[in-house]
Amino acid sequence: MGSVYAEITLKNEADLIRLRDGHLEEKDVRCFVANAMVDTGAYTLVIGDEHLEKLGLEHREDYWVKLANEEAVNVKKTDAVEIRWKNRTMILQPVFLPGLKEVLLGAIPLEGMDLIVDPKNEELVGRHGDQAIFRV
Repeated sequence: MGSVYAEITLKNEADLIRLRDGHLEEKDVRCFVANAMVDTGAYTLVIGDEHLEKLGLEHREDYWVKLANEEAVNVKKTDAVEIRWKNRTMILQPVFLPGLKEVLLGAIPLEGMDLIVDPKNEELVGRHGDQAIFRV
């Protein structure tokens, strides 16, 4: 299986809250569309410098991660973002990895939006078709 990429939209969650409260206009919500690498070996959403800047996110807390090469590094979680893939959304705090050029879409957001990788077609799909279904 080759690499799987998915188009996702990331939005600054604090901006979305201000939009709902009437303190910000839609055009002022910081967001961008990314062709994210779907990485089932990654724990969460991982963003780099360019993404942090475009979304206007601040560093929040230290977070230890292990990279694919087994190196443990101290990184930062950021302010929350809304992730959108087609008709599904999720809110979470991404991990910021300096120097990262592409967005990594890891296991937590995949599970949180009820998504799986279709290895035959090398694409991201809904686990239950067009409708997300979750256990509670």
